[in-house]
Amino acid sequence: MNHNISKGLSIFWSIYMFFFAIPFPILMYYNTKEDSIPNLIDSNPWYSLTLLAISILFWAVLLTGYYRKWVVRPFLIKRNIEKLKTTGEPREAKILESTKVSKPGATYDTYELKLQFKNLVGSTVTQRTMVNDAKPYERRYEVGKTTGILLDKEVKSAPYFIFATTEVGMRKIIVLLTNLGWLTFAAIVVGYYIYSYRLESMGAGWRFMGIGHPLLTCAFTLLLYRAFGTFILSKFIGKPDKLFMVKFKGTKTNARLLKASQTGTYINEQPMINFELEFADQFNQKHRINIKKIVNLLDLDITKQEYVSIFYLKDDPQQAAFEKDLNEVEGEF
Repeated sequence: MNHNISKGLSIFWSIYMFFFAIPFPILMYYNTKEDSIPNLIDSNPWYSLTLLAISILFWAVLLTGYYRKWVVRPFLIKRNIEKLKTTGEPREAKILESTKVSKPGATYDTYELKLQFKNLVGSTVTQRTMVNDAKPYERRYEVGKTTGILLDKEVKSAPYFIFATTEVGMRKIIVLLTNLGWLTFAAIVVGYYIYSYRLESMGAGWRFMGIGHPLLTCAFTLLLYRAFGTFILSKFIGKPDKLFMVKFKGTKTNARLLKASQTGTYINEQPMINFELEFADQFNQKHRINIKKIVNLLDLDITKQEYVSIFYLKDDPQQAAFEKDLNEVEGEF
């Protein structure tokens, strides 16, 4: 998918999901709630306090996760890049495709590349990734040229590979803004607790806290999004760390397709297919594996093929993936 289209869809769905996670529950609550002092006084305080405690727990989990993602993660990536600069496995990558995606006047020229190189066990792989070019006059990223890359020997954490010429630094203004952003969000959450108490308690403490209060429903919805995203990623797409492990440490081979059957699960009207495969490893021992994947309706011919190309781990042959799926995993820098 075109990078700009993919980015646009990502922004659209982020806004769409944000609306139903925060503004929508708040609008529904304040447009439908009934103020009733006697009901507040007569309600069970322990029920309300339990819901209050659950909401605080939910927001604590969310805020911790956001802090790790917004503030801590860039420092971890920087540390991993510095480590790769000294311990990474060097490879020469051939540029198969190169598309300039940066806008005119940008500080750097940005390219979307398709690279071809040998993985850690010598199998040929292709990889799509983005790169910022601070020296466009050198024309380093043209089709047909080669560029040095460094692979993570353990394939444990992002980035799993970098360009050999990568220079890493942390812009103080970005670090400051991400910290301020997180602190602002945390302050809004705390402020909403104070606002709700002053507006709704009416001398009855936290008895106004109910199962439909935004303090609970907003946090629950955001956690539900996170859980759903993790489930989709692990069950239907594959976790990036596992996919990169198979891609960078896996051996390429042809597997015989024994059976392809629908599981009954659909994502965006695309069926999930269970593939039963058989292949021989490096010791000529046969293995049978099952790989489930969402198949585009236009690509159903794969279910009729006699052989398909896969990658598998030598020390764990049950860990395998289709070569086509691995080629679609984008690099992270």
